[in-house]
Amino acid sequence: MATNRARVIAERLDHADQLCRQNGASLTALRRSVLTLILESEGPLTAYQLLDQLKAVRKSAVPPTVYRALDFLIENRLVHRIERLNAFIPCAEAEHEHHDVQFLICGRCGTVAEIEDDGVAKALAKAAERQGFTPSHAMVELDGTCAMCAEGK
Repeated sequence: MATNRARVIAERLDHADQLCRQNGASLTALRRSVLTLILESEGPLTAYQLLDQLKAVRKSAVPPTVYRALDFLIENRLVHRIERLNAFIPCAEAEHEHHDVQFLICGRCGTVAEIEDDGVAKALAKAAERQGFTPSHAMVELDGTCAMCAEGK
């Protein structure tokens, strides 16, 4: 199981490197380290949790270092910022549009699931249009209970 997880993380890092190169950017060692920590995490991580973990391998790491890396990873559609939690998760699929995404946040175990339901995005856009509003970004964060917690596992 652990070997499979390590393989999946390695594949995601390789894919991230390819995407960055296609975008004319570079997945530097620092950016790769931050992305690795996010990919390895069981749940969302705050910038300061990332900083604490990063200091184990980069003693000179400071908050701006982490925030710059996170900004890059967000811009390159590799991670998402969960506003309510002020934390970061890996993007489920880098090729999708990041401006119309929904997150399901479990209040019990803290897991966050990313979904992209076009119907939700269209409904929000229509509701905004009725108000004369033109949205540029629609991130929906739903609080609740995940299936595992609901089953009591």
